[in-house]
Amino acid sequence: MDLDADEVERWLCEKAPQDLVDRVIRARLQHRTGSLTISRAKRGSMTSEMFNTWLASSPIKRSRSPNRVTRSSGEWRHHLGLLDEGELFMELIRDVSNELDIDVLCHKILVNVGILTRADRGSLFLVRGKHLVAKLFDVTVDTELSEAVHKAKEEEIQIPFGVGVAGTVAETKQVVNIRNAYQDPRFNREIDHMTGYTTNLILCVPICNYDNDVIGVAQIINKTDGSHSFTEHDVEIFQRYLTFCAIGIQNAQLFEKSIQEFQRNQMLLSLARSIFEEQNNLDCLVSKIMTQARDLIKCERCVVFLLDLECEEASHLEHFGAKPGNYSLEKKASTKNSTDTLAEEVAVTQEQQKDINFTTVFELGSELGVKKINKNVKPSKLLQIAQEVASSTQLLNIADVQVWAASLSRQPSMDSDDGCTDQVPIKSILCMPILNGKKDVIGVAQLINKETGFPFTDCDVATFEAFAIFCGLGIHNTQMYESACKLMAKQKVALECLSYHATASIDDTIKLAQDQIPSAETYNLYSFKFIDFDLSDDDTCKATIRMFLQCNLVQQFQIPYHVLCKWVLSVRKNYRPVKYHNWRHALNVAQTMFAMLKTGKMERFMSDLEILGLLVACLCHDLDHRGTNNAFQTKTESPLAILYTTSTMEHHHFDQCVMILNSDGNNIFQALSPEDYRCVMKLVENSILSTDLAMYFKKKNRFMEVVENGEFDWQSEEKKALLCGILMTACDVSAIAKPWEVQHKMAKLVADEFFDQGDLEKLQLNQQPMAMMDREKKDELPQMQVEFIDVICLPLYKVLCDTFPWITPLYEGTLENRKHWKDLAEKVEMGLTWIDHDKIEIPVEEFFTHKSTKDIEFTVTTLNTTQNSTKKSNTKVSKKHGKHT
Repeated sequence: MDLDADEVERWLCEKAPQDLVDRVIRARLQHRTGSLTISRAKRGSMTSEMFNTWLASSPIKRSRSPNRVTRSSGEWRHHLGLLDEGELFMELIRDVSNELDIDVLCHKILVNVGILTRADRGSLFLVRGKHLVAKLFDVTVDTELSEAVHKAKEEEIQIPFGVGVAGTVAETKQVVNIRNAYQDPRFNREIDHMTGYTTNLILCVPICNYDNDVIGVAQIINKTDGSHSFTEHDVEIFQRYLTFCAIGIQNAQLFEKSIQEFQRNQMLLSLARSIFEEQNNLDCLVSKIMTQARDLIKCERCVVFLLDLECEEASHLEHFGAKPGNYSLEKKASTKNSTDTLAEEVAVTQEQQKDINFTTVFELGSELGVKKINKNVKPSKLLQIAQEVASSTQLLNIADVQVWAASLSRQPSMDSDDGCTDQVPIKSILCMPILNGKKDVIGVAQLINKETGFPFTDCDVATFEAFAIFCGLGIHNTQMYESACKLMAKQKVALECLSYHATASIDDTIKLAQDQIPSAETYNLYSFKFIDFDLSDDDTCKATIRMFLQCNLVQQFQIPYHVLCKWVLSVRKNYRPVKYHNWRHALNVAQTMFAMLKTGKMERFMSDLEILGLLVACLCHDLDHRGTNNAFQTKTESPLAILYTTSTMEHHHFDQCVMILNSDGNNIFQALSPEDYRCVMKLVENSILSTDLAMYFKKKNRFMEVVENGEFDWQSEEKKALLCGILMTACDVSAIAKPWEVQHKMAKLVADEFFDQGDLEKLQLNQQPMAMMDREKKDELPQMQVEFIDVICLPLYKVLCDTFPWITPLYEGTLENRKHWKDLAEKVEMGLTWIDHDKIEIPVEEFFTHKSTKDIEFTVTTLNTTQNSTKKSNTKVSKKHGKHT
């Protein structure tokens, strides 16, 4: 159809139906203004990118929808003027339906209400507790958003429920329509006096949510069309529009909370990163924490008090051994704002406050950097509040510090200045204890004066609580890191001292290095019937060196001879003079291993490196033995039992072995390659741990299974470790296979050491010891020896000699000794005793029943010398194992 625009327009005016004319006009307006109406297409989801873009933009920019013309433009007004009332109403509803910014939303509501009711200006109040807070005030149809927001933030207006027109509406939920404001007693004329504006008409309507709770109040003033009142129609339109707006306000408030939560989560993530980044520097960590807290919660100052760490450590030492939780402070969070309630719940005695000793304070103002005060914390309001919070572990949210202090009748120090002349006066404080993972108070954090001038809100409290948790973790971790560094330094010093005192002297080393080392035959080292009774202490060291020389280990692994001499002397020095598990026992175990390797021909299954490791393990397998077993360590909750939960003493023996090797001039492995060093240390560790009989019982069945399968190749790593472990047990109990005179004497030493442990169990633990450690049941020991041989020794030696026939002497010697023990057991059954009473030491309990218990001289017999000499020492009796010298 070839018609110009004028002819079409004339035809539409003369002949077209009215609804078609209206549709064409609207279509032309949409085309000309770029689609003035809001698109009703489904909105996309709020992606992270959109969310961050939304956060970055200002409310003014967000108020400008990209698909409509400017609201204040003439075209927008002209477009609205072409709509009938119903279409206008729906258009204005759509205008606010998708708005999430609370400032923009409230501005649109007031502007749209002004258009709908032809009101001159309006205000919108939102509920906060039992107050109305003016979100936007005196907004006209032409008021720009930036101007309205600035005006509202410049001076926040709060109206209590029931006060004034808006407060009455909020309390009664009833519409108020005033035709003469100056005649209504609820109207406040002061605002008109300040602004020069004359208020005549007021229409105030409550904004209620789905549950009919008041969430705000909207108020419009005066008409622009010359009317002398707001009509019933205006009231109806106003109420209907606010019904829809209530949904938008709630959505915007929820979105605002989600924004705050998002920002808080970002802050906590940033804080978590700071904890790991700055855990080696407490000052930097606290500075970051305080800066983030101040910026997030918008306060003027931030202060952190830290407790005296030295006092805390002393407190822990006083309670050493107490059950966890006996002295931990449990958090009792309380976010009270009532002065009277705080006065009752926060009051603590002066004695309790004196126990709180803050030695470090960090202060952060609005402009100055963080200021740190050490050891010189002066009395102040902040300090006294911090002491109360630390004592009670209660959170304090003080709206007015002066009123709070006066209500509690504080001392003059509470009313004095806080000592910071460059800071603004203290009005409100949010104070919270900083707790570590055990809920012990390690400090107190304070936020001072909100930038708005109002008290801290519940939202601030919730944010600060989360902040305090991270703050506690970060500060505690940093303090622990610093403490660990100090402990490592102390440990290094201690190791240096131990290295000096627990290793052989230079003179002794030189002497041994210069002495002639007798042959293996001289010491009878190849025999399974080796006896050390006739050897002096120096001879025991020479015999040890001879074993290394005879195995060609010194030359093979380039061990400096003076280093070997010093190491042997150091190992001997680190054995305590207990009755059985002493240096001589270690020598006997090492000699048995040497005899098994040479006479028993077990060296054909071992490499030179493994022979070296086995001899070292034998010599070190009972280092620093205390004469008590693993069960005793566990029962007494000794430090060793805390360090090692399984194979307690064996782990300690290996650690002592490593300590000696790491001491200056004692590393006999110094020429080994890294791989050889790793292998030999692994072998030494596994071999020493294998001397725990609990480990033997775990390995025995596996060893029996391998032997029964006819295994002849022991070179795989798993089978070699199994074989070495079994050989270590065989050597450890080899005293049972010695000639009867030696075995009988050794048994007395073992019994005496066991009886001492039994005495300690009765004395310290008030427990009845097992039979083999009960001095009162010493006559049952022969039968227990028979059981020990039958359960452990004979099965072990039988399978070994069946597999490796050259070690049969161990099996035969054990069988022979069993006969002797069996004979003694039968004599006990006949009423005879198996052992002379004078050979067994006096029970420890008898000393404590003696009349004089102050300084007692007692005799300790050490049966590990040639002359079986008796050494005497004056020792004060204590409840712990007596030291033997």
